[in-house]
Amino acid sequence: QVQLVESGGGLVQAGDSLRLSCAASGRTLSTYSMGWFRQAPGKEREFVTAIGRTGGITYYADSVKGRFTISRDNAKNTVYLQMNSLKPEDTAIYYCSAEDGPMTATRASRREVYDYWGQGTQVTVSS
Repeated sequence: QVQLVESGGGLVQAGDSLRLSCAASGRTLSTYSMGWFRQAPGKEREFVTAIGRTGGITYYADSVKGRFTISRDNAKNTVYLQMNSLKPEDTAIYYCSAEDGPMTATRASRREVYDYWGQGTQVTVSS
């Protein structure tokens, strides 16, 4: 099993940047494909981005493409989400997730394929 802990959330203004981190423990992170999801109040949890085991493959939701960047440092057992040009509609709890399988375009955005989840970190963007 792997345990995931997110950090880096906070309150920022529109146009600002934040970098979220997801620290893994229990098993080496290189075993897993990783994803970030978010959930705004009253809405379902939605896909944001995902990255393959080596970092060579990434996928993004259209709503964040060009603004957010996912990366990973397997030596540090950490995944990052760099968020630039933040908008009020990016306000949500952001969750890190891991799946013990290959990352593909059809799997990346499906919540049910992810086996492990962190507790989430709140991101609030004011206008």
